[in-house]
Amino acid sequence: MSNVTLGGMALRDGVLLQSESYWAAAVREPGGGVKVTSGRKAKLRGRESLQQVPVLRGLVRLGESVSVLPAVRRATGGPVLPQEDPRMLAATALSAVATVMLRSTKMGSPLVKELAAAGVSLAPLLLLLRDSRLSRYHGAEHKSVAAYESGGDPATADKEHARCGTNLMAPMMVTSVATNLVLRAAGQERKPLTTFLAGLVSIGTAMELFSWMARHQDHPLARTLRRPGIEMQRLFTTSEPSEDQLDVAHLALQELLRLEDAVPAGA
Repeated sequence: MSNVTLGGMALRDGVLLQSESYWAAAVREPGGGVKVTSGRKAKLRGRESLQQVPVLRGLVRLGESVSVLPAVRRATGGPVLPQEDPRMLAATALSAVATVMLRSTKMGSPLVKELAAAGVSLAPLLLLLRDSRLSRYHGAEHKSVAAYESGGDPATADKEHARCGTNLMAPMMVTSVATNLVLRAAGQERKPLTTFLAGLVSIGTAMELFSWMARHQDHPLARTLRRPGIEMQRLFTTSEPSEDQLDVAHLALQELLRLEDAVPAGA
């Protein structure tokens, strides 16, 4: 097993994979060909020091991963990001409106409202993703990474993966509910700056939990926190990919490994 740690995401017609230093994307073009692009990830100034600070280091890792998306969009030259799908935008807007309405109602306890808002915010997106082309490319991404890590065959690898971003759902729900309850108790829930800072703390803390879960996969608490994400992948966000979709994911993987010099070019 190689020591290169991989992550990634599904694109509208392809797969994006990332290591700590590089990214590579493969996208199926309308004519049937596959366009492969890649590049080096931008590093935040002073990241070495920030990586030593709990909570902040999670924000740094997340920021560096998200920062590659504009470069991917420019290199592929088309609307390849999931967020560019009009249906995805509509589902996101519907989720946001429903969440605001739930949090502003005077009925129910703060804890119940926060839990309900967390669930409602996900529902439209999950229904949209279920058995979609995007979910199949998501499955291809997972199978390709899992096969690389185990040395197995992508076709028979699991489509659910322990490091998938969906497994951040339970940690995010825990930290988001906790910070929102603290804001309500302090009477600060309507202060934009305080809310923004609390949100960063929530995300950073969830990233700490997520990293701990990846390092301690057999711990009972890690399994418990991971279970909602695994079930979300199984039921909604990943589907079994076609052979063509697996081929696209494989091309992205080979390009990333070429950049990492983990395999010979052209292998």
